[in-house]
Amino acid sequence: MAVVLRCADDLASVPRHDHWFAVTGTTVSLPADTRLPDLATRLEAAFDAIRDTWWNLAREMGHDDASAKWSHVAAAGTYGSDFGLMLAWTRLTEDCAADSATTLVICSDPWLFRQMEALVGVRAGRRPALWPRCFRAWLRGVFARGALALRLACATISLRGDRRKHAGQDASVLMVYGHPDSRPDGTDAYFGSLMSELPALHRLLHTDCRRGSAMRLGVDDRTASLHAWGGLGFAVCKVPFTRWRPTRRLKAGPVGWLIRRAAVRENAGGGPAMNRWQMYCQRRWLAERSPRVVAWPWENHAWERDFVRAAHCANAHTVGYQHAVVGRHQFNFSPHSNSDGMDSLPNIIACNGSGYRRQLAKLGVPDECLVTAGAFRVGRIDAGRYDPNGPVYVALSAIPLVAKRMMAAIRPLAAAGQRFVVKDHPMYPFPFEETETLKQISTTIPQTKAMAAVVYSTGTPGLEGLFAGVPTFRFMPEDTVALDIMPDGVDARAVIAETLDAALADCNVNAPLAWANVMAPVNMGVWRRLLDPVPESDLEQGLEKSKRNIP
Repeated sequence: MAVVLRCADDLASVPRHDHWFAVTGTTVSLPADTRLPDLATRLEAAFDAIRDTWWNLAREMGHDDASAKWSHVAAAGTYGSDFGLMLAWTRLTEDCAADSATTLVICSDPWLFRQMEALVGVRAGRRPALWPRCFRAWLRGVFARGALALRLACATISLRGDRRKHAGQDASVLMVYGHPDSRPDGTDAYFGSLMSELPALHRLLHTDCRRGSAMRLGVDDRTASLHAWGGLGFAVCKVPFTRWRPTRRLKAGPVGWLIRRAAVRENAGGGPAMNRWQMYCQRRWLAERSPRVVAWPWENHAWERDFVRAAHCANAHTVGYQHAVVGRHQFNFSPHSNSDGMDSLPNIIACNGSGYRRQLAKLGVPDECLVTAGAFRVGRIDAGRYDPNGPVYVALSAIPLVAKRMMAAIRPLAAAGQRFVVKDHPMYPFPFEETETLKQISTTIPQTKAMAAVVYSTGTPGLEGLFAGVPTFRFMPEDTVALDIMPDGVDARAVIAETLDAALADCNVNAPLAWANVMAPVNMGVWRRLLDPVPESDLEQGLEKSKRNIP
């Protein structure tokens, strides 16, 4: 019949309705029995449905918006931006407006409210105020970019000596993030022992690696920080004023209010400025060092697309190593959002196994770009870790809101006697108060011997639980989308907060998922052919041979 749209402080005279739901974390006290059924499932279906819309918008931004190259939205980055979630809420509201029932939608987000009130079949109440949110975001952005500029200026001064490293040209280089598990001896969280296997290999630290970590890792001449190729003037004069400024046409378009929202949110932090700094440093490094081959953990983010374009101009061969896992929701991996299509894809994309190689091909990556090189980060796991008397292993998501929802779901179960051990993400710590039945754990699933079940939401722990033969549950929050990282044909049982207790009480031991059906062992022969600085013709022949021989 219709959608009744209200903000949380405008519920005094709401007309009769059959169902209700609240968006963007809005908290209300309404009867639970009339909440929209299957909300988590319907929201995820709406998220799936907006994929092509986001891809098309991202391509349009890349063509028409000069500052979009610094934005997560223009790269369809589902981890870095909630733009897709806002599209999904809009799509779900539109579906409800076409239904025979009347649905109350509670939304206190001023931009999303204005986007949804224009939908056919929506009867809106009073709009939430917009300007206070805009002003607070603007003010926060000013301070965030100022603080970032100061930090980057200090980093580029302190690490200037790293420019003496990587002295030889035509080198092979790994460009990596500053992961806490990486070590000064060259052992890397993303590329394992490659530095030991290939003594001529260099390591270049992404600008996300802060000064202290860069100094810790760069104790020898093989590891350098990209900050060393930054410029003090650029940090002080450009970074504080770097913002994503969508064009008027985009802001007046069909999803204009969501574009405005995304820009305000990104500009409220240092994201666009940090992307610009990375692009600036990597281009200066490429021009000065002229590397032969560069490999990095590839996710097709904005800075990576810029790097590939610059590397092609510098005649550097590019190898993108598939970053961990790729599911159907990681839209950024697809070339469909690239403004220049395939031109900003690496020359070769090294996959960690056959399951994700197929997934990348399904997302539109040409098969001739793909090589299976093996998994450094997800090793084989001995099956038989299931113990019905063991604790439930909870792997918190890297997305803070999802991690918060997971903790909210397990706390009452822990209070009732169910034992949980909780592992937070190494890059996103989540401190909490421990109890007798709710403990923090530092070991990963492969390091944990006895588990009654695994509960995850995003990331590799879901796969690891299936490899270990432990009942594995994918937690779906009802106010956001937990990005599905499983390759096609691999599923874990989905649960929400209300069904988790029953699922844990009735979990059946699943047969272990065969590791070789998804992953592949590291093939050092392939990596040598990809990274050894050999003549062009020999390298290309080696790549072609590896494509023929590696499944």
